[in-house]
Amino acid sequence: MRRSIIALAATATLALAACSSDDSADEETTSGDNTASGEVVTLRVGASPVPHADILNFVNDNLAEDAGIEIEVIEYTDYVLPNSNLDSGDLDANFFQHVPYFESDSEANGYEFEHGEGIHIEPYAAYSETIDSLDDLPDGATISIVNDPSNQARALWLLEDNGVITLDDSVDSPTIFDIVDNPKNVEFLELEAPNLVRTLDEVDVAIINGNFALEGGLVPAEDSIAIEDGEGNPYANILAWDPTSDKLEAILTLDELLHSQEVADFITETYPNGEVIPAF
Repeated sequence: MRRSIIALAATATLALAACSSDDSADEETTSGDNTASGEVVTLRVGASPVPHADILNFVNDNLAEDAGIEIEVIEYTDYVLPNSNLDSGDLDANFFQHVPYFESDSEANGYEFEHGEGIHIEPYAAYSETIDSLDDLPDGATISIVNDPSNQARALWLLEDNGVITLDDSVDSPTIFDIVDNPKNVEFLELEAPNLVRTLDEVDVAIINGNFALEGGLVPAEDSIAIEDGEGNPYANILAWDPTSDKLEAILTLDELLHSQEVADFITETYPNGEVIPAF
């Protein structure tokens, strides 16, 4: 199966304007110039509750003060509002999405955001209350699956890797309409990602993203019947921001902190069963 690995876009090089030598210019600082002014810059960051908000709260409690920033975490339980609110200026940054979703949503809505490199991966996994393996999937089974295209492709690849379906190899980001072989006549129930956990008692299998599985009390490495491979995975979650923000320096400082060894250790210690994996 051909899968296009979507490369992480490199963060744009930032040119800093030279400071004026006159006294009035020396007294001026921007809200983002936290290192020069010594002031603490507050950043409003949108995030999914688990694990994104947990990671941001760890940074705020342990690393942010020394870096001259304070993080106000705004939690979201959907995939639409964090980018919309970033675009409107209600947020300074967001931390909830992987690069394929970032690129798809930006293209669809005309967003001109930038993002850092991958911070962590939450493996996609299949869950069932009736079977112990996808090999045992009955004919005509119902599988609940996310309805947004970038994540749906990821879920379908998991099914293909486990022999349930075959996808059109020429399509870079397949949907259920690109299934070319469905030997068990599987039917798909497409839903918003937050609703998938609630379908477990209604379907044969639910394929759920890591953060929503965690919110629903599921441990991917223990409770799933099939799980996505993390090695070489392009779906690392990233921090995104508006490059015209007057808090840009502080945002880039936050991105550096999110790639620190302290954060990597926090992730592995908090999620010891591989529910969340550092991507750096």
